Amino acid sequence: MNRNLVLRGRLRPVLAIFFAFALAACAQNPSADRDDATPVATAIGAAPSHDADMQLYTRVLDRVRDSYVHPVTEDRLVASSLKGMLSSLDPHSDYLDEGEYQDLVDESEGEFAGIGAEITRDQDRPKVISPIDDTPAARAGIKPGDIIFKIDGKVTVGMTLKDVVDRLRGPVGTPVHVTIVRVGEKPFEVTLIRAVIHVASVKSQLEPDKIGYIRISLFSEKTNDELIRAIDTLEKKAGGRLNGMVLDLRDDPGGLLDQAVDVAGDFLDGGVVVSTRGRDADDNHVYAAPNSGDRLPGVPMVVLVNGASASASEIVAGALKDRHRAEIMGTRSFGKGSVQTIIPLDGRGAIRLTTALYYTPSGNSIQDRGITPDLVVLPPKNEREPRADIIHEADLQGALRNPEGTVAAGAVATSPEANIDPLLIGTPKDYQLTFALDHLKGGQPKTAATTPH
Repeated sequence: MNRNLVLRGRLRPVLAIFFAFALAACAQNPSADRDDATPVATAIGAAPSHDADMQLYTRVLDRVRDSYVHPVTEDRLVASSLKGMLSSLDPHSDYLDEGEYQDLVDESEGEFAGIGAEITRDQDRPKVISPIDDTPAARAGIKPGDIIFKIDGKVTVGMTLKDVVDRLRGPVGTPVHVTIVRVGEKPFEVTLIRAVIHVASVKSQLEPDKIGYIRISLFSEKTNDELIRAIDTLEKKAGGRLNGMVLDLRDDPGGLLDQAVDVAGDFLDGGVVVSTRGRDADDNHVYAAPNSGDRLPGVPMVVLVNGASASASEIVAGALKDRHRAEIMGTRSFGKGSVQTIIPLDGRGAIRLTTALYYTPSGNSIQDRGITPDLVVLPPKNEREPRADIIHEADLQGALRNPEGTVAAGAVATSPEANIDPLLIGTPKDYQLTFALDHLKGGQPKTAATTPH
């Protein structure tokens, strides 16, 4: 029996923000054993006190199956009703049929077929959160905030994310024609060539003055291993010791909880990384860094975030900020502070259910608020995401509110915001990176919000 989905005796919690047509970093294994799946499936069945509700459901199901103008199978009706029930709870809960579940598992392992972008539901339309580095979507100029209005001429309004996935996928090397609606522009069509997406979640380079630069584009099952190798390589190139480190989490949509904990633990010596609190006591956990875990002791750090940094990336940024291990620069992060658990249903797919909120070491929930940088640094106008619609968790329909209220969220919403053009991240034209490097060298102020003229 394979238990890769089980963490400490429970089905593995994940921090994915969106089911993507190219990435859904939510799970790791295509199967879970019957012992884990069966109790969950049983719990979903009718309880004796709910007999009347189940009778009503069965009555409607039978009538639709028998009388709808076109024949429809009971399996389809049940799957659709489960999707409706779960998706009505919040933007991240969902029912996955067996095919969707398998796709999710394959994608979290870092290699899959697609065009390379994360999407979410927004007012019944698929909207791009971020393209993945070095993929057809990124190379074609797909931007965060873009609405996928048509796929091969078919309007997407009302389509499920599964429908979108199925239409965007196909044989490697074949084209898919996508009509994009972008704020401030007329709708336009982009032709993308489907490809096998090999996701290396960590990229690194040695900057002048022996300052390391590491970018994490998502948190998949190999991220921490890739990070450790990157640190080792940079130290060797620097002659044994780095003078500074920039950890770039901009446009990182999140991924696996355990990987976020491990990554933060690579820069901390013991202590709390993140805690989770849910309705069920079994969902309450405190995750700590290993003693003497800091792989760069004494090396000053900057963490870069922006409005497309979400979930697992916010856990890392929040931990390093609260523990005073790094200065956070950039703009306010996305604000997804909830944990989803993938619960297999014994060969009938799985449910992705929001089971807890996570809290930074200081006890703060970032749900619908995000991580506020220590130093706000905006990219110059010529480096910004052109006419992009910056969205946050609080903007999504049905998003959970912060348990401490929304006053603070309203306050941070007035903070200046602009996302960098993804094609410029990590390049010599990346002003925010240049600012962070100069800051580590001692050439930039530590207090005032900064934007170039």
